[in-house]
Amino acid sequence: MTTILPDERKLTAAEANRLSMLALAHVGDAVYELLVRSMLAFQGPATVNELHRRTVSLVRAEAQARAAAVLLPSLTEEELAVYRRGRNSHVHGIPPHANPGEYHSATGLEALFGWLWLQGRDERVRSLFRLATEAEGT
Repeated sequence: MTTILPDERKLTAAEANRLSMLALAHVGDAVYELLVRSMLAFQGPATVNELHRRTVSLVRAEAQARAAAVLLPSLTEEELAVYRRGRNSHVHGIPPHANPGEYHSATGLEALFGWLWLQGRDERVRSLFRLATEAEGT
């Protein structure tokens, strides 16, 4: 059995590329939300309700689609290919509050973050997150 948190195990790019885009997006969704929650905690005291409201506003598909648009010019060819594969993957339902284009862009962003994270490329994840949130003014 593998460890629950395999800190010592990072995927190679080839291994990460063999995972489904939705598996990468599953991980990337959690990574992105953790970064948002951490950023909000560092901004100072707030009520739990306020933290939740602000978190949701930044992780919903519309906000992630805006973040993706900001990041696209800064992505390497390899990162752009992962984003596109994630964006073009077949999702199994779109929330009523999001339009399909936004939802697909958000899935691409999440796939990219998952792909980078599983390779242990934490600094690149943080760099892209900073770029996205600075553009959003958060």
